[in-house]
Amino acid sequence: MPGYTNMLLEADCPPFYLPEFEDAYRWIIEEYDVPVHRLAIFIPCAVRKPYSTSPSHRLFLKVIESIIKPDHYHLVVFGTCGTVPAELEDMYPFPNYRYMLGNCDVERIKDDFLEIETDRLAGYLKKTEKVYEFRVAYCIGLFREAIIRASRRSNIPIDLLLPSVETIERMHNSNRSFPDGSLSMDEYITEFRRKLTSFYRNI
Repeated sequence: MPGYTNMLLEADCPPFYLPEFEDAYRWIIEEYDVPVHRLAIFIPCAVRKPYSTSPSHRLFLKVIESIIKPDHYHLVVFGTCGTVPAELEDMYPFPNYRYMLGNCDVERIKDDFLEIETDRLAGYLKKTEKVYEFRVAYCIGLFREAIIRASRRSNIPIDLLLPSVETIERMHNSNRSFPDGSLSMDEYITEFRRKLTSFYRNI
């Protein structure tokens, strides 16, 4: 990946710069047969690995599976890891890193993340254009911006993007370390459950 050579030499390098993550992403795009599902649900990666053991993912899955049967949707994890079908969470290098973009205060790194992840999401959306009929994403911050940009770049819509702008604005508090809060907050989860239920009933 041109332009990132110096970053790759750093011991605490963010994972999205590392060649292992680019190689894994290329394998998913070029070789992996993503299972066909009517609905894809995109959620952010988590600090705890594998992702499904994290408290946030357990909460998100509890909400999703209270509404949708497990075989009726496909879960996709995205963020600093790249773009990963959830069934591949144990594949190297996805369980083998620990990084929180929210703790980064270097604008160059955040800008690089946004461009790299936008590109990877757009590639995944194009690959799965005929695999999914509908797409839902639950995310805030730079992850949300990346999926919005990827949708535009690929010309493939995200049919339901949550939390809503109104809820994010209402929850925003500049005095917090993470101004938009956490996706596990009750207000976000309540809206996620309500709007996902309505969406699923109408597709």
